[in-house]
This record gives sequence, C-alpha cells and structure tokens, in this order.
Amino acid sequence: MSSLAVVGVNWGDEGKGRMVDLLTEECDIVVRCQGGGNAGHTVVNDRGRFALHLVPSGIFREGVVNILGNGVALDPENLLQEIDDLRARGIAVTPDNLKISDRASLLLPWHRLQDELEEARLADKKYGSTKQGIAPFYSDKYQKKTAMAGEMVDPERFAAHLEELREWKNLTLTGVYGAEPYPREALAEWIRDCCGKIRPFLCDTGAYLRESEKTGKRILFEAQLGALRDLDFGIYPYTTSSNTLAAYAPVGAGLPACAAGEVIGVVKAYSTCVGEGPFVSEMFGEEAALLREAGAEYGAKTGRPRRVGALDLVATRYGAEVQGTTAIAVTKLDVLSYMETIPVCTGYRIRGEVTERFPFPSLLDEAEPVILKVPGWGCDISAVRRFEDLPKAARDYVLLIENAVGCPVKYVSVGAERDAIIRC
Repeated sequence: MSSLAVVGVNWGDEGKGRMVDLLTEECDIVVRCQGGGNAGHTVVNDRGRFALHLVPSGIFREGVVNILGNGVALDPENLLQEIDDLRARGIAVTPDNLKISDRASLLLPWHRLQDELEEARLADKKYGSTKQGIAPFYSDKYQKKTAMAGEMVDPERFAAHLEELREWKNLTLTGVYGAEPYPREALAEWIRDCCGKIRPFLCDTGAYLRESEKTGKRILFEAQLGALRDLDFGIYPYTTSSNTLAAYAPVGAGLPACAAGEVIGVVKAYSTCVGEGPFVSEMFGEEAALLREAGAEYGAKTGRPRRVGALDLVATRYGAEVQGTTAIAVTKLDVLSYMETIPVCTGYRIRGEVTERFPFPSLLDEAEPVILKVPGWGCDISAVRRFEDLPKAARDYVLLIENAVGCPVKYVSVGAERDAIIRC
C-alpha cells in the first residue's frame, strides 16, 4: 500500500506519536494533515523523550521527509521554538526534511489572545481550550480572514494584508471583549522575528506529494487528537475545530485524490481525556490517582492532569467505525499490570435502558457506565515481544478489544520505547 493514516480512536492522547515514530521505518514521507500546536505527540526513542506539537513525528528518522500540510493551523512562533528545541538536542531540522505547504493558513498572534478572552467570557461553561488560538484560527480561516503561508514570498504585500486583518480583528477585540487593540508595532515584530525564519521551509507540497506518489513513495498521514474530538462526529461542542478523521487526511495533507490504503486506529488500553466535556467511564478519587500516576497521564502541551477512566468499548467501537480503521494499535497495555481486576465499560445506561451504541452528544451527560470487571495479569510485561508470550489474562484483554471493535489488533505497545512493541 502506498499510503496509510495513523489516527486516534478516542479523545486524543492515545499514543499516535509513538506509533508514527515506529511506522516511519516503513515510510518515506510523514504529513501532519490538521490541527495545530494545541496537543502533543510524545515520542521516546534512542535520542531521548520528546513532546512534539507541530513538527511531524517522523522527524527522528533519517531520510524521512516531514510535511506540514495545508490543513494545519500554522503557528510560526511556536513552530520556530519547537525547531530550536529539537536542534538543541541534536535533531536535524532543515528544508530537506521539513517542508511546509505554501497553502497552509497562518495562526496569527491575536488568535491566542482571542482564545483566552473567549474562555474567560464563557467562565464555567468553557470548552476546555488549551488557549493556543485554534478555534479563532479555524473560524477566521473559513471567513477568509487569515493569510496563507505562501504570501510571505512578497513581504510588502504580505505585511499590507496582515495590517488589514489586524484592523478587522481589533473590531472584535475592543468591541466584543473590551480588550486593548492588537498593536501595529507588535505585528511588525512578529512578521520580522517569526515569518521570515520559516520562509525557507515553504514549498508547493501538493506538487511534491503528487510526484512522490507517482514514484511509489510510501506516505503516512499523521492526525492530531481523536475521533471523539472531531468537529462533525465528536462530542460537540467539546471538540477541536478541525476534522480528525482519516477520511479528511488526504485533503488536509494536500493530496486530496489519494485515499489512505491502511488506517491504523490507536487505542489506549484504558481511557484518558484532556479538557472539558462528557467522559462516561471516568474514574475519580484514589482509583483515578493510581491509574494517572501509573500511566504518567499529564498533557504533553499543557502539563495538566488528564482525566482517566476505564477502557470505553462503546466509544472505541464508534471511533473505529468513523475512522474506518483497518487495524488497531493498543498502547500502554503494560500500565495496567498493577491491577488485580480491570474495569471495562461495555455499555451506557441512559434513561433506564442499556445501549452499546454511542449516543448523540447531548445524551452523554445522562449516560452511566455499565462496568465489567475482568482479571488482571499482575506481572511486568514490558519485556514481552511476542503475543503468545503475554499472560493469558493480557491476551484475553487484547482480544476483548478486538472482538468488541470488530477490527484486528495489529500492534500492542508494552512500553514507551520504540522497540517495546508486539506485532500481532
């Protein structure tokens, strides 16, 4: 197959970066196709432990070309900081191994400011934004009120366009929120210090990808977040502001005529959720604290504690369906080794009736989890590399996921390191 997509099946934070880093051994190109710097992909390999936010997770493989596609919320300031951090740790980042679509739209400096102001206005009804400007960015993109990265090649015209946008945005900042207008001087500084430095990475990545496909290059589409954060099919309005599904990946990558031949849906062995919104299988108290510490469940971007819960088969089955998964990767199975019995959410009780189908978002607040307790395995499995060598209880747990989702499990991770993987 010439292309594959690595996507999240749940709320995000499933371990997609870990899987992309592994699968790049078989790929030539990795393309980030949507989202921005509001979430992180954690990668652990022989170079160390890294939290990536915009740079694709193939950056650690020599010979792999990494692309930020047209569907990405391109934040020059945060991207430059990420590039500097990688270079400081000995990772090569050059226009040869990182290319930015000239059709990617720019996340402008006032988008973060507007994000903060809106979350403050919403108060206790806030959406749980990471305040990285993602929602204002996508809103402005669809209003045609931002700029494309390719405009940077004509600096004078680019600056004039941004000045028009600044004047327009100030109507919102001052009139709706009562904030100070965004200063002209700050915009000029941002253009000088950020935009000029990413210009060498810009190119027609669509043409590059089309030519690469013709010559048989293997392309990996890397998505951000998970199915339940998708703008159309997720837990709206507690979603991100872009489409996180494999079906969108070729469009956001810049290769719309190419459908992903293989879709790897990543599922964590238990459930986690960052931010607001319904989370039916959520754990609380000491039970949650033990799982959170065992799995080191803290946001890669924000550092805030992740909400944790039992593996939710209802949400996982739905996520796999809308992603169109052809195979499943189960991550962090080793984290559950401390549990004598493991809780699994097999259904939702809503208004007195039990369902195994994921409901319309507004019904999720009424849903109660139906919990099944399955045996744990009670031993360290981090050194296991063959499925048949796992304890029977661990094998049964993986097969429970496979049978519930109706999709084969192809990978099981038993540690964060690149080689801590079982190929089924």
